[in-house]
Amino acid sequence: MPQRGAPPARLRDRFRYWFDNVMARGTIAVMGLLALATLAFIVLVAIVVMVFGMFPRGEHSLTFFEVLWGNLMRTLDPGTMGGDEGWAFRGAMLVVTVGGLIIVASLIGIISSAFDSKVEDLRKGKSKVLEADHTLILGWSKKVLPIASEICIANESRKRPAIVVLADRDKVEMEDELRAQLPRRTRTRIIVRKGDPMDLGDLELGNPHTARSIILVAPEESDDPDSVVIKMALALTNNPRRGSRPLDIVGELQDARNLEAATLVGHDEVSWVLARDLISRITVQTCRQSGLSSVYTDLLDFDGDELYFAEEPALTGSTFFEAQLSYVDSCVMGIVSAGAVLLNPDAATVIGAGDQLIHIAADDSAIHLSTPGVPDSSAVNDDVAIARRPERTLVLGLNSDFRTIMRELNEYVVEGSSTTVVADVDPPEFLLRSNMTVNFVRGDTTSRSVLESLDVPSFDHIIVLAYKGLGDNQRADAKTLVTLLHLREIGDKAGTELNIVSEMLDDRNREIAEVTKADDFIVSDKLISLALSQLSENRQLARVFDTLFDSEGSEIYLKPAERYIRPGQVVDFYSVLEAARRRGETAIGYRLAEHAHDSSNGYGVRLNPLKTEAITLTAADKVIVLAEG
Repeated sequence: MPQRGAPPARLRDRFRYWFDNVMARGTIAVMGLLALATLAFIVLVAIVVMVFGMFPRGEHSLTFFEVLWGNLMRTLDPGTMGGDEGWAFRGAMLVVTVGGLIIVASLIGIISSAFDSKVEDLRKGKSKVLEADHTLILGWSKKVLPIASEICIANESRKRPAIVVLADRDKVEMEDELRAQLPRRTRTRIIVRKGDPMDLGDLELGNPHTARSIILVAPEESDDPDSVVIKMALALTNNPRRGSRPLDIVGELQDARNLEAATLVGHDEVSWVLARDLISRITVQTCRQSGLSSVYTDLLDFDGDELYFAEEPALTGSTFFEAQLSYVDSCVMGIVSAGAVLLNPDAATVIGAGDQLIHIAADDSAIHLSTPGVPDSSAVNDDVAIARRPERTLVLGLNSDFRTIMRELNEYVVEGSSTTVVADVDPPEFLLRSNMTVNFVRGDTTSRSVLESLDVPSFDHIIVLAYKGLGDNQRADAKTLVTLLHLREIGDKAGTELNIVSEMLDDRNREIAEVTKADDFIVSDKLISLALSQLSENRQLARVFDTLFDSEGSEIYLKPAERYIRPGQVVDFYSVLEAARRRGETAIGYRLAEHAHDSSNGYGVRLNPLKTEAITLTAADKVIVLAEG
């Protein structure tokens, strides 16, 4: 039996289908439909007036088009019918006027709704950025605020600088947070857009193809932040819309195991910062050298002295030490030769043609040759350095960086050293079997009785790790502060100055923590933000950072000043350079013990001091040097 076809659609259904399609086309289509309805309405009323002769008294000669024009005017302006005469004509015009009120009200509503919708789209940040030579930040976390703040400082000498932030978060919320944290009188314009940085369409909102540099920030709320950052890099480097111009990208990774995959994605266009490794290395280095975190902060931020690369043809053929003596306003700490970074090279190393000197300077304009200084050799102390001995380290707390910290600590200590770990969790697996033994004690690190049972004053170094697992930086820092207060009381009671390094998550808590008199505070997010900001401005620094933060080669040390200069002797910094040269080291500054706990004096750290300035170093002061151990 043949199958019967569907019944034909009714006229009403066809009209409704057509009407729905027109409405779906948007505001312009609706306005057009309303205009057609208005035209049909006034034409219909005009025909009725002409057919039935509904003219006002004395106006029998009105043409159709005159009636039509009058209807249109009454539709747009209800007051027009005030002077009409004749009840038939008045009735017709009343119908026109009432219909006009409905039509105009609808038109106003449509236009108002369209305007509100457009304003809402603009509020959400859906328009493409037309900037060029801007810094583009992809993703959102607490690191964005210090990154943007540092870039604003770096942009002070630029014309029309701009920072564009693209993240899948409410635009107004991001703008409010940035406005609250950034300097009020910055020259840098902050432009925020809402979009998914992993989506090729949304990525175009930030105009990455003309950006001076791009910073990839790991999202805090993600269970696998590295995969998100790697996808961002993939969207940038494999974007079919990109031009031939190479991109300058800096990205943050949490886990070093993802570095190989990230490198394959980013190729030579992306410099990766291993966040956990960097913080762990700085924590380990700092726990053994009070004041080191302040040195790193000073080097990494844009407020004060920074790292610069400069070629000086006049010094070609000179030795590295002669180059050190040839600058009064900047400190030479290394050489870039044939692409290789040499920090603290041998003093007799000859500078070749095309070599660049690595300077610590307040600005690149401060790097200029001066008359070579003459050290005072009589003030130099040539006593033999003290031999290294096994060390005892106390680690309070446990977090995701623990394994990396233990691995790094094992690289620095000599054989026979020991580490005691205290945490209120099950003991982790210890994989180290080299230079130190590791003991685990289960206990609450905020408990006074637990801390007193450890014989805290007997340890050479104490590391207080932040409680990152709490999910709230303020709560985590509060627990750290309680631990630090107990340690201070224990140290005061024993009459011993404890060597304490603490990890803080919020930089605002650093000043509060000064009352605990800890030697150093590692502010995790801020240091990572500073490193990302520096690399976004100069990717060449990546090789310098790799060398500085590696346990092999030359690193930054703070060593007793009495090993270099006789205590109480008035000298200039040229003499300190000479003293360091004799030990195969490069001096870059000093730290005054009297200001070690004073934030207003930079915690006593003076990088790149004016070399002609007279200084008197005591036995408690430190000389900041680049050395191999």
